[in-house]
Amino acid sequence: MKRKAKSNLISQQMSLQQKNRLLLVMISLALGVAIVSQATLVAEAVQRIFVEKASFSTVVLLLGLLLAVMAVRALLSYGNGKVGLHMAARAKTNMRASVLQNLTHASMPSTLSGQTGGKVSIALDAVDEADSYFSQYMPRMMEAAMIPILILVVTFTQHANTGYIMLFTAPFIPLFMILVGLQTKNKSEEKYAQLAEFSGTFLDSLQGLVTLKIFGRAKRQQQEIERSSLGYRDATMGILKIAFTNTFMLESIVMLSIGIVALELAIQLLVFKSMTFHTAFLVLLLVPEFYSLLKNTGTAFHSGRTSMGAIRKVEQMLADTSVTSMPTEHEKAEKATHTSDTNDLMVQQTGVHAPRTELIPMPPTIELDHVRFQYAPDSFGLETGQISIGPGEQIAIVGKSGSGKTTLLHLFAGLLKSDSGAVLVNGSQLSSYEEAAWFERVSYITQHPYIFAGTFAENISIGAGRNVSRAEIEQAAEEAGLAVVVAQLEQGLDTFVGEGGRGLSGGEKQRLALARAFLKRPSVILFDEPTVGLDLHTERVLQQSIASLAKTATMITVAHRLYTIQHADNILFMDNGVLVDSGHHEALLARLPQYAEMVDVQRKGGLA
Repeated sequence: MKRKAKSNLISQQMSLQQKNRLLLVMISLALGVAIVSQATLVAEAVQRIFVEKASFSTVVLLLGLLLAVMAVRALLSYGNGKVGLHMAARAKTNMRASVLQNLTHASMPSTLSGQTGGKVSIALDAVDEADSYFSQYMPRMMEAAMIPILILVVTFTQHANTGYIMLFTAPFIPLFMILVGLQTKNKSEEKYAQLAEFSGTFLDSLQGLVTLKIFGRAKRQQQEIERSSLGYRDATMGILKIAFTNTFMLESIVMLSIGIVALELAIQLLVFKSMTFHTAFLVLLLVPEFYSLLKNTGTAFHSGRTSMGAIRKVEQMLADTSVTSMPTEHEKAEKATHTSDTNDLMVQQTGVHAPRTELIPMPPTIELDHVRFQYAPDSFGLETGQISIGPGEQIAIVGKSGSGKTTLLHLFAGLLKSDSGAVLVNGSQLSSYEEAAWFERVSYITQHPYIFAGTFAENISIGAGRNVSRAEIEQAAEEAGLAVVVAQLEQGLDTFVGEGGRGLSGGEKQRLALARAFLKRPSVILFDEPTVGLDLHTERVLQQSIASLAKTATMITVAHRLYTIQHADNILFMDNGVLVDSGHHEALLARLPQYAEMVDVQRKGGLA
């Protein structure tokens, strides 16, 4: 159902612009009348001045009327274009808002997938490219749907033979447009795929420029960017090649058609003398207008198909994120009613209430029920048995590098979805809870927390998810051991950090991340080796803060220090993607040789 809704992005945008579409119809109809009127007045003026040799004074009124009609035609053409631009601006605003909304509210798996540069390219370039569909294609197609028919009717009333010629030759133009348009759309999608690849490669290279230079890979990455750039160039030139071919063929068809009409008129006028000069000249004026409209429609059709390739990329992005637009108050009420009805039905059928996150006892009980996960076929996979974690327990996940510790932590967090089995929270599958409500109760602190460009205070307040006071931010900073660092700065919590601001050490970043957690007061805390690479003093400060934070929460830590491991309530030992065993420190030492070997290595290495 979602897929169908997302595939009709153009229809959605057009349905929002019914007034503009009606305005286009009215303007196009008036423009058709103006074109016919102009041709009629020009033919009449030429007839009187050059054939009937009428004096200038007798045609002044006619010429004035002709000038007025030409002015009206120009204004109508301008108005058509203006309406098209207004439609394009509104459509682009709506589409960009949808893209940004989907990126903001997307599920975690879809947020983690794909390159940032590619998403930015779609949000900016692809949406901008959609302009031509609304500003050119729609106005021209509206004109083509009405004005040529009007001209054809007038031509038939004047000279039926010319009408038949126009009727016979006209279908070749839209037929050719369709054939070229299909190829253009495919090329356009290829173009934006190349652009997304180029944008992703370029942004990755820019963010990792220091690393590339240090390891002497800058030259090779430059070649990779050049390859992506040339791929985008080739795709763009392929579209231009189609455009030039399209223009040449349309011009050829139009010139040939007008030539046939002119020849037929000349034979009727000069050889058979079966029609007047006024009629022949009027028809000769209307015929180029007829074909010109069809030709312009062909050019606009090409632009429209190019835009459709870009819009298709936007649709794919919206479909991949699988997020609907923000609900209105009415929709919220309907959803609440529907949820209540669903819960009642579930109770009637199973006797079990549907899980409601806001009513879950926290900290929760978390269980792994024979979970299996694999990133891709023939790639790293993970599997567990049945493990239960009680409320408020301190859990350590251990194992050698690459054993699946972080993957398991992602499954606990809900960042990854299991292929089979289940992660259960208070007896219900984690996937059954609303993602936003679940993450309100979870804090995940990685080895390298992301620091946004802003002040210390702004970065800490991100953790709250609500408006917080300055006192609350200061309290969180103090509990996280960040107060000493902040006190040494001239601007304190108002010091600018992140990109373009003060650089932070690894320990300072970890403390800032902990301050966010103290402000949030989560029920489940996930750590991915938070103290790795830190000096012992900084690590002890962090351990004290972590211990304080964990008093009211379930804590699951990917651990490497023996101190952390041996004090855990339960230890999960991972090896090659398999949860081999779990238990207390002493129990695992006694029955699991791999664990005993790991502990022995740490003791000898002084990591205890």
